[in-house]
Amino acid sequence: MLAEPDIFCDLAPVRQVHADSLDEMRPFMSDHQPFIVRGLVGHWPLVSAGLSSGRAARDYLQSKARDVPFVVSVGPAENGGRIFYRDDMSMNVRMGKSSLPEIFGRINQFEHEIEQPTVYMSSVSVKAFFDGLHEDNHVDFGEVDALESIWIGTRTRIAAHNDFPDNLACVAVGTRRFTLFPPSEFRNLYIGPIDNTPAGRSVSMVDFDAPDFQRFPKFRDALKAGLTATLNPGDAIFIPSMWWHHVEGLSPFNVLVNYWWRETPRYLGGPQNALNHAIMAIRDLPAHEREHWRDMFDYYVFENAPDVTAHIPEHGRGVLAPLDAESAARLRGFLLKMLNDE
Repeated sequence: MLAEPDIFCDLAPVRQVHADSLDEMRPFMSDHQPFIVRGLVGHWPLVSAGLSSGRAARDYLQSKARDVPFVVSVGPAENGGRIFYRDDMSMNVRMGKSSLPEIFGRINQFEHEIEQPTVYMSSVSVKAFFDGLHEDNHVDFGEVDALESIWIGTRTRIAAHNDFPDNLACVAVGTRRFTLFPPSEFRNLYIGPIDNTPAGRSVSMVDFDAPDFQRFPKFRDALKAGLTATLNPGDAIFIPSMWWHHVEGLSPFNVLVNYWWRETPRYLGGPQNALNHAIMAIRDLPAHEREHWRDMFDYYVFENAPDVTAHIPEHGRGVLAPLDAESAARLRGFLLKMLNDE
């Protein structure tokens, strides 16, 4: 089924703010809404190289790359750049390893073809795979422990997904379009499997280029809450934790550098792991037992009122007390033992 005309043109635009640093962006982050900063990284040498040409950007990246294999995903031109499932729910790209000169040599051959094969390197650690790239091209996060990654490839369409950490995505080469939805819209986005995913996160099963409203009727409601933004080289977008985002690399060659960080310590673990375990341990219980555990989760986790521990001596509250690195490590060890013993 074909998309309705200009269906995404009616989405509200992501707001734009003026900031030159992370500290200047922080006040805008406090309301947990996405925003764009135009030209935030326009001074990067990588951006300058990309404005010259895609090949110049590749030459620049290659000059900084370490002589190590890179993980790359490749797919046929008929995918149209969409990285997604086949009908049998296997992935429509295959992964392998190759040197960066070989990968870029392949892109050189068909960069300007209308029907490009997909070549995509996702979430590559900047500091592990390049020397000097971070030093010359980065946003200063100060003491914030941010994970810095680079995404390199041909035209791509990445299905709507979300991430637990906050995300600052900086467009270095090419043009990208983002379509965003609040976390609450997950019921209307028709999320796919959580254990078989293109890149570790569940994705929307809706093809944003041709949404099938007979199969996915609630997607119309998601569109009412959707936001859109097109970013040019040098622009950056802040995507708050858990916001759904569909990302398109519109140019023949595209590079993005992003930063993930969380406001809570990493030792607290990832909520997705708790959800996965709850699916295994709670979802298929009888209804009356599930209601009991829903009440327990509200009491101990979502509400966590003072009366949860008021009757327990402070020195004996264990993991019911606020967690620190030591108590979180003990809890992790206990969970691993219990899982292994089941």
